[in-house]
Amino acid sequence: MKRWLPRRAGAATPRPWSSVPLAVRVVCAVVFAAALAVHTLQPAPQARAVDLPPPPAAATLQLAALGDRVPLAQWLVLRLQAFDNQPGVSLAFAQLDYVRLAGWLERLLALDPAAQYPLLLASHVYAQVPDAGRQRLMLDLVYRSFEQDPDRRWRWLAHAAIVARHRLRDTDLALRYARAIAERATGSEVPGWARQMAVLLLADTGEAEAARVLLGGLVATGRISDERELRFLLERLDSPATAPPPRR
Repeated sequence: MKRWLPRRAGAATPRPWSSVPLAVRVVCAVVFAAALAVHTLQPAPQARAVDLPPPPAAATLQLAALGDRVPLAQWLVLRLQAFDNQPGVSLAFAQLDYVRLAGWLERLLALDPAAQYPLLLASHVYAQVPDAGRQRLMLDLVYRSFEQDPDRRWRWLAHAAIVARHRLRDTDLALRYARAIAERATGSEVPGWARQMAVLLLADTGEAEAARVLLGGLVATGRISDERELRFLLERLDSPATAPPPRR
């Protein structure tokens, strides 16, 4: 048996829509239609790329590190690497400000001089953009960093020499980098092929005599002492491909 609960005293009784005055109903309909039109005509929200900010001052980073610079440097380099992927936006490397990018990489190297990852990004990632000016900025950064620690940073300059030779088609720049490795990277862990790059580049460009002079210097200073390496280089210099073109 259904039981009816008594209505509480003072409870409001719902009024039917038909009892609302016509003017009020018209106003509500107009407001609803206007809101719907505004929502429909409004353009869809678009994500906007945020520019790479200037790197913080070295003193600021030192204070932020709280005496432990390596974790901060590692966190910042990951943030920098991911900067091209922003919420709703994926930037091409060519859209980044490469002057600021180089500044960030230099700050990170100063924060953690033993780090190799910033130079890997510079030589293998950011230097691959199809823009000669941006490529040269990254290669120059690698070269300046190499000068500060040749025995540990030679591999990145070796790659920079390859980029300069085959992407920029700048043999003189490639030779500058290769010569720097041969003359300054003197540590025992530097492989022979890295020291031989300049000799082979000179040979490839027909500068056999200059290559022999450089090779003689490397042998005299003990940087090339393996007989098999020396024999290979001499045979390379004596091959017909390294001979200068005949004069007309």
